[in-house]
Amino acid sequence: MARSEKHANSGKSTNGAKRSTSATRSPSESTSTSTSTSTSPPPHLARAGAYWTAAAVALIALWTSGAPSTSYPLYSAEWALTPVVITAVFGTYPVALVITLLATGSLSDFVGRRVAILLGVGGMLVGTLLFALASDVVMLFIGRAFMGIGVGLALSPASAAVLEFSKPGRARVAASTTTAATALGVVLSALTGGALVQYGPLPLALDYWVLVAVITVVGVLAWFLPEPAKSATSATARPARWRPEINIAIPPGQSLIFATAALAASIAYMTGGIVLALGASIARQLLETQNSLVVGALLATMFVVAGVLAVATRLLGPRLSMRLGGFLAIGAFVLFAASASLGSVILFLLAAAFAGGAYATAFSGGLGYVSLHAPPHHRAGAISAFYLAAYAAQGAIAVALGLIATLASLLTAVMIGSAIMIGLSAVLVVLTFLRGRRTGAPTTRALAAARDSPADAPPRTAK
Repeated sequence: MARSEKHANSGKSTNGAKRSTSATRSPSESTSTSTSTSTSPPPHLARAGAYWTAAAVALIALWTSGAPSTSYPLYSAEWALTPVVITAVFGTYPVALVITLLATGSLSDFVGRRVAILLGVGGMLVGTLLFALASDVVMLFIGRAFMGIGVGLALSPASAAVLEFSKPGRARVAASTTTAATALGVVLSALTGGALVQYGPLPLALDYWVLVAVITVVGVLAWFLPEPAKSATSATARPARWRPEINIAIPPGQSLIFATAALAASIAYMTGGIVLALGASIARQLLETQNSLVVGALLATMFVVAGVLAVATRLLGPRLSMRLGGFLAIGAFVLFAASASLGSVILFLLAAAFAGGAYATAFSGGLGYVSLHAPPHHRAGAISAFYLAAYAAQGAIAVALGLIATLASLLTAVMIGSAIMIGLSAVLVVLTFLRGRRTGAPTTRALAAARDSPADAPPRTAK
């Protein structure tokens, strides 16, 4: 009897030990024994890595955008292309980009930043490969279209991700980081393209193969991007399904805010477009050279200054930054017109420096303004509308001034373009003194302080 009771107690003790062992089994052991029913989540980048990867996507977007600029004269000479054909190839990019922004501007608000960025990086990679392998002008048209689609898909979610992955207390500088990244992309496009076209083998292909390698590296990093944490508001405020539609997603009651930000972005991009398009011809005339690297380096002055000022002015409020951008743009185009009419290299360099400052402050101020005021579930759509306005304005003025330069003269185009830009910049300065928020709505400063609060949720990453 005693032996039986002892055996029973021993059995209970053994069973209890088994239950205890099972209850205290480590999570890793439990996971390893249940791989048939669940899988471990894939590794993700940490917050800092995700932040800089998103900025790198913005960098390659602008590098891809400007990559063919130094090659157009070679295509014209090699394939006997007329200026109209070259202009059409150039114009394919903004058309494809604008259509993409119109149709898919809010895509990443539904499918997530990572998926939208990867789709865009894929489009940029295909477009760049087509340029690297191009054997006729048809491949240039198709490649330029893929470049526009890729940039249109990737640039808005990348800009939103830079903000959302910024550290607590650092959200104010997110727009400046994006601006510096885009400026660096243009600088790399001008210098790398100019050097390889002028001195490298395979002048019509090598610079594109270099860009293919860079895009591939950034694409691999983007594969490991986490999704930013979503607030309960953003999760419930949007429809469950997404479909392509013409939707510029301006948040309700923010028309003046958006108009001011969009005008600032348009001035920044129009400034860059005019300097790159007309400035290249002016630089060749002033320096009496056809050396692509020398001309590219001169034009890169603008974007070097833009990158430096984007960092130096990162703590400025958005409206003050846009206002400063308007004043700098006025100075830039006064100097630009003077350099063209007087034939002064010094004035041209000063104009490029002022233009870089205008680009940095107007663009980062506008992007910060629209990003802070747009609710999370509208953010990518609002930023897409912001870029849409910028690219549409840049394309329109580039085509218009190109026609004027062809039908009249380069000097006439410079004077008309400068007058237009001075007028638009003055309008921007006036708008920055107006407050576009609804009565009772939080101020830009309050929104920035709230966004900088350490209470911001960190991105979801794998444990």
